Amino acid sequence: MAEQAANYLKKPLESLNLITIHLGNGASMAAIKRGKCVDTSMGMTPLEGLVMGTRSGDIDPALPFFLADQLGMNLKEIDNLLNKESGLKGICGTNDMREVIELKRQGDQKAKLALDIYCYRIKKYIGAYLAVLGSLDALVFTAGIGENSSEVRALSCKGLDRLGIRIDEEKNARKSEGIREISQPDSPIKILVIPTNEELKIALETVRALESMEKEV
Repeated sequence: MAEQAANYLKKPLESLNLITIHLGNGASMAAIKRGKCVDTSMGMTPLEGLVMGTRSGDIDPALPFFLADQLGMNLKEIDNLLNKESGLKGICGTNDMREVIELKRQGDQKAKLALDIYCYRIKKYIGAYLAVLGSLDALVFTAGIGENSSEVRALSCKGLDRLGIRIDEEKNARKSEGIREISQPDSPIKILVIPTNEELKIALETVRALESMEKEV
């Protein structure tokens, strides 16, 4: 995503500060300073960080002890709860963001709560990573939800105008298959939507590895 953002902005990657927001059933964010990742929302496992489809994201470290002591849950049950029965699914019963948004539109308060918490957590990480980077060239949304949900993008950027993040409602609502810019013309920080292409990245890294091996030989 960082490389594609650099190509779109027509600037060297090593000159850019970016925040990438990967939102699928799993979700993560990364702070990229001068082309290098300096922080990520994931920890030893993908469980840390954002609220996801079935993963809890950040929690109080004492929670597993509470679940064991007060509810008699064993380690396997706690692991299953936090990884497969939490997140959007744990809050409103479904891990499909399309269903969450539709339920919210029908007046389902649990779905509204799930969406609010989901986007609130993204917004917190945007603020934290902006503080880490000091300055920001672009915010990049990607993956299934990041690419397709205008509502999630809008809520995640809402109220960040003073930080230089100004989303254009009309551009945000417009659908497109390629890279697109959804920030207002006067936004100091660009907001981009970039389709995920993990297979291409794997292929490029494979080529680089093979070329490196040939040079060593």
